[in-house]
Amino acid sequence: MKNEEQFNLEEIRKKALEQFRSGKSLYGKDGAFAPMLKSFLEAALEGELDAHLDVDKRKEGNRKNGKGSKTLQTSDGPLEIETSRDRYATFEPELVKKREYSLLATFVELGAVWGVSKLHV
Repeated sequence: MKNEEQFNLEEIRKKALEQFRSGKSLYGKDGAFAPMLKSFLEAALEGELDAHLDVDKRKEGNRKNGKGSKTLQTSDGPLEIETSRDRYATFEPELVKKREYSLLATFVELGAVWGVSKLHV
């Protein structure tokens, strides 16, 4: 990521404690953890695309082709992320699938893979 956001962990810790004590969401639009979740999702999706575009696909002419934005619905409100595209539109992300807009569905699916029930997600 060229414009990677730097996190001040002490600031995040203070904001998280304040929001936790007041009962506010930690992941909502102004939540303490929202920037970290956004950064994690974008980096993971970028890694998936890099893995998809192996040497053979690049030789065939397929490569990164810009970014788009996607708004994911979470239990604490919307979260906007940037998603990368490939030129031939053959990339099918696993973490947040195409035309999937619910982050909860992603976490439930990951929980099933890791053996965690829906109650723990």
